[in-house]
Amino acid sequence: MRFVCPLIVVDDIARSRKFYEEVLWQEVEFDFGQDVSFKGSFAIHLKDHYKTLLGGQDHEILHRANNMELYFETEDVAGDCERLKLANVDFVHELMEQPWGQRVVRFYDPDGHIVEIGETMQAVVLRFHKEGYSIEEICQKSSMPKEFVDMVVKDK
Repeated sequence: MRFVCPLIVVDDIARSRKFYEEVLWQEVEFDFGQDVSFKGSFAIHLKDHYKTLLGGQDHEILHRANNMELYFETEDVAGDCERLKLANVDFVHELMEQPWGQRVVRFYDPDGHIVEIGETMQAVVLRFHKEGYSIEEICQKSSMPKEFVDMVVKDK
């Protein structure tokens, strides 16, 4: 057995597809009408159709359940945060730094699913290095192993 991908349920497949393509620059791999798979291994599924797959029972599909998120990484989280503001997304929170130094932003997609965009850990290490932290300080601050930090700093 192997895990394939997360699938989120959406009210309007065209609206959600447009959001993921235009706001988050995702590329469609397959479009079957009632469900769309994106490269990078996640999918959206039309709520009305999805409910029929649950055996016709009246299962409640909750919006803004805040119990999962789709996670993306970028080299320019600050720039992407500015793009999100221009797209008028509904932020859970704007750009903030996690305890391990990674900067992230969380927001809701059109159906109330949380989406997180975080800077890559390579970007975190390079940012700390540019700020003058030593290798040991970067390891301490980011929780990254010395081998990883050495590799990132050496490859810059």
